[in-house]
Amino acid sequence: MNPGRQPPTAAQTSFRARFTALRNIWPFLRLVWQASPLLMLTSMVLRLLRAVLPVTALWIGKLIIDEVVRLSALPNHPADISGWWNSGALGLITTYVLAEFALAILSDLLGRVVGLVDTLLSDRLTMSSSIRLMEHAATLDLEDFEDAEFQDKLERARRQASGRMTLMGLLFSQMQNLVTVATFAAGLVIFNPWLILLLALALIPAFLGEAHFNAQTYSLDFGRTPERRELDYVRQTAASVESAKEVKIFGLNQFLTDRYRELSESFYAASRKIAQRRAVWGGILTALGTLGYYAAYAWIIAGTLAGQLTLGDLTFLSGSFLRLRGLLEGLLTTFSSTAAQALYLEDLFSFFDVEPEILSAPNALPFPESIRKGFVFENVGFRYPGAERWAVRGLNFTLHVGETLALVGENGAGKTTLVKLLARLYDPDEGRITLDGQDLRQYDLESLRGAMGVIFQDFMRYNLSAADNIAVGRIEERNNRPRIIEAARRSLADQVIENLPQRYDQMIGKRFRNGVELSGGEWQKLAIARAYMRGAEVLILDEPTAALDARSEFEVFQRFKELSAGKTAILISHRFSSVRMADRILVLADGRVEASGTHQELLAQSGRYAELFELQAAGYR
Repeated sequence: MNPGRQPPTAAQTSFRARFTALRNIWPFLRLVWQASPLLMLTSMVLRLLRAVLPVTALWIGKLIIDEVVRLSALPNHPADISGWWNSGALGLITTYVLAEFALAILSDLLGRVVGLVDTLLSDRLTMSSSIRLMEHAATLDLEDFEDAEFQDKLERARRQASGRMTLMGLLFSQMQNLVTVATFAAGLVIFNPWLILLLALALIPAFLGEAHFNAQTYSLDFGRTPERRELDYVRQTAASVESAKEVKIFGLNQFLTDRYRELSESFYAASRKIAQRRAVWGGILTALGTLGYYAAYAWIIAGTLAGQLTLGDLTFLSGSFLRLRGLLEGLLTTFSSTAAQALYLEDLFSFFDVEPEILSAPNALPFPESIRKGFVFENVGFRYPGAERWAVRGLNFTLHVGETLALVGENGAGKTTLVKLLARLYDPDEGRITLDGQDLRQYDLESLRGAMGVIFQDFMRYNLSAADNIAVGRIEERNNRPRIIEAARRSLADQVIENLPQRYDQMIGKRFRNGVELSGGEWQKLAIARAYMRGAEVLILDEPTAALDARSEFEVFQRFKELSAGKTAILISHRFSSVRMADRILVLADGRVEASGTHQELLAQSGRYAELFELQAAGYR
């Protein structure tokens, strides 16, 4: 696995880490743009219009007050409103009031439209980010998904794919507020530039404190990802249809509840500690901003009393300073929040940076239309990442064209590992596997896997319709109902489906309404149908009949023998009554081929195969 960038670890609470994480903002904005260019552009234009409305409204308010003061100072001015109206002196002030009223209506309208656009854009972003995450996950290696550290990375990325929508609103609001701040600041600078400096100095401590506590919150979330995954797992296990039977039978509810309480109380205690410190220090530091505001307010009042400012100027400056203080405080706080959320974005983009190691070679060969020589394992060795023991080593054998090869051996002998290597879910650490004389790594990966129909013992039980449960074997043929029906007939799953209320359209599983649960054997027949649905050159069945009764097992293998004629097939089973129908049997032990031959030949050798056969046969006597 190529891990890509690594989220901050030791320096998660440092300012440098937070500001470094701001590099994620531009990639994030590209994600937003890709989600919907039209909606993003619309939101930006509308916010720009809203940004200039506050200072415009405040300035018009100043003009109204100054005009009122001027009119009231006129000699022999009318004594009542009708007199004022008839005098014709209210024309200018009427224009100002109507303009302020129009701005209020426009501001409300723009606010509602911006809210609508942002909601739609947020939904589009959630959708596109989740799709990108799923598409990228599909390209990664099986090795990645079997790694606990990668599972933590994936869990964090999954949360961020749908949980960073507030960041979009923060960024857009900050852009809007920056324009508004610029307009208010320009007005204040005209009267006294020192007001801006005083305001900035008063707000910086609160900003630094907020940034510090945001980083501590991220550090807590990042460091506790494994425990959070366990928390989700315990909650799901305690109340799910898959686990309900055992939870009740074994009385696990109290154990699971206590474990959930223990984990969640630990999270709560750590979060409470940060929240309490944030509240105390936040209150102290915010008080400095209030002190700065009233110092500036005192200067504005003094200037008005000295005759340097008009009452309209007083209203405009005090209102501007108050609004500017709130805006700057909000900007600094949201900037700190943005930096903190950019740390969370690191989780998403670090996942996107993970690259697969198992890829198609440049100018890769297509899978042959018909296999000529078969597959050859040449001194193949493989060890799972982080494991000291070799899963297989020194494997040398040939899988001939049109041959049904059975693999037997005790658990851990390397049977399933061999299948994973053949399907290039892993690549050998030693030796090589060839197909028609060419290294398997020279073939196009998609066409190679597309030519294989593999059903593992731990197959997926999809909560989909019966037809879709089969169609996943060749999902591009999902609408080809005749092919689905034929695959069901071959695997004997048609007998199961005929007993369902809605047959092929019946929802399987109890996760969704009107779903019908199947027995283990019935699920297994659906899974085997996927292999036939695939129409593959190579069929691989890993313990395909483990949940079937003796009669069903016999019928399935008889059908498999007939339908795999002319195809290359691998069969893994612990039941010797099944493997004896294979053309050849490989006995695996400690990751090596210990013996090879037909059922009769291996019995005659009196080795491990004969010993295991006798042990199993004794159980039926």
